Amino acid sequence: MRRHALALVLLASPTLAQAATQEPIDDKAVEILRQQGLEHGQVMEHLSWMCDVHGPRLTGSPNLHRAQDWAMATFSGWGLANVHAEEWGPFGRGWQCEHVCVEVVGDNPWPVIAYPKAWCGSLPGRVEADVVLIGDVGADDLAGLDLEGKVVLIETPREVSEPFDGPAKRFDAEALLTMADRAEAPRPAGSGRPRNDFRAGFQRRMAMMRKLFEKKPLALIDRSFKGDYGTVFVQGADLPMGDDGQRVRVQDRDAPAALPQFTIAVEHYNRMCRILKKGLPVRMAIELRTRFFDQGLMERNVVAELPGSDPEIGDEVVMLGAHFDSWHTGTGATDNGCGSAVVMEAMRLLTVLQKERGQAPRRTIRAALWSGEEQGLLGSRAYVRSHFANVQRGQPVTDLTPEHAKFAGYFNLDNGTGRIRGVYQQGNAEVGPIFAAWLRPFHDLDAHTLTLNDTGGTDHQAFDAAGLPGFQFIQDPVAYNTRTHHSNMDNWDHAVASDLQQAATIMASFAWHCAQRDAKLPRKALPPGSGGN
Repeated sequence: MRRHALALVLLASPTLAQAATQEPIDDKAVEILRQQGLEHGQVMEHLSWMCDVHGPRLTGSPNLHRAQDWAMATFSGWGLANVHAEEWGPFGRGWQCEHVCVEVVGDNPWPVIAYPKAWCGSLPGRVEADVVLIGDVGADDLAGLDLEGKVVLIETPREVSEPFDGPAKRFDAEALLTMADRAEAPRPAGSGRPRNDFRAGFQRRMAMMRKLFEKKPLALIDRSFKGDYGTVFVQGADLPMGDDGQRVRVQDRDAPAALPQFTIAVEHYNRMCRILKKGLPVRMAIELRTRFFDQGLMERNVVAELPGSDPEIGDEVVMLGAHFDSWHTGTGATDNGCGSAVVMEAMRLLTVLQKERGQAPRRTIRAALWSGEEQGLLGSRAYVRSHFANVQRGQPVTDLTPEHAKFAGYFNLDNGTGRIRGVYQQGNAEVGPIFAAWLRPFHDLDAHTLTLNDTGGTDHQAFDAAGLPGFQFIQDPVAYNTRTHHSNMDNWDHAVASDLQQAATIMASFAWHCAQRDAKLPRKALPPGSGGN
């Protein structure tokens, strides 16, 4: 079935296949990278250091900073150059949960699977309180409710169905063919990705938060919006809008204290709701101790490189990257320790290749481990702003730097543990033949699909928005969306070693070939009015 799919993907575009044969491939380099990456790979060991020792890695937290120090020491140990932490910001306060215990108490007590939301405040020791369900009550209907000192369930129950199809999947032939054939209308660089209008829903939630905070409850609890069997998806705490109607960032040093807020397993949430609807009381005991870190509000990206050797193009740059930060309930494995471990392993493989060949890359190959991705691609956007251009959504790209002209390409990995199946071209048709050629040595490893479509939600967008050739690889979904993404199940044990070895080998090969080719990767047109100032 896979061979049939591959033939269809290639035959669907004979022009692409013919053009791909004209792009030179360094077969010896591929051979070395495959041998080292697939037979002697170390990617799972890198991932264990990131997750087991230093996870989770919430932006601004001591764990992230320790992980960054470890990554820099590791890069230096491999002989990479210009290893450093590049500051950006200010980001705001760091945070970590030091102790949490949530349980139902009374004649029939039971423990609750619960996780606090990042940057919420503490409680003064063990506190017991009655539970109140408000469900779908609107903000205007809260006036008559006594919520002071109560534990408030703020959502309706969620129906749970059994996962008969299983939570983990790989792309099958049909899905890959559909992906290869479907192409959205190309958009200019910097035009951004269309977004659904979420403002109305956001405004309603913020209005609800303002009313709830005024009621002075003990804690707010919601249930995981997806998942089951104890999987809990958790992100950051909510704050009501400021008096000026602007959103308040919960990590800002001068932000008001966020009420203790928890997300709990849907099964436990539903059970409490059913008991309350029978007219029976539910009482909870909660312990929560969190800690804020106000010293040093700046954040860092980790950067390391293999210097280019070509006198004419050695100062041009190829980049590969992934975000190093995570949320706080698991250990940040599939999001995005896996991508970061692959980037580090790719750089290790390139150092081995350089030693075995006695040949440095023509262009500089630079790795970046970003922070602040989970709060809005903050680290990568700050890097692009500092090095390449000023980017404002829907506006021309301005203040182009000399580095902008010398940028050859960026490759990103951030969709879980799944092996690479191809590349999203971000509407850049001209890179198709190039990427088709670079993928050819890995057809036997199931990497052969190209799609003109873009994909969003991760750091390649910072480069694409600046008119730079930035790309995210297509990856098998595995259980990323169903189990591990932003959840308490995002742990080392759910990473697939063979997938990550394959991904590191392919990423290293893409970086090497991008560094060796005579021309930089083709670029999309910048929006009208873009330029140096």
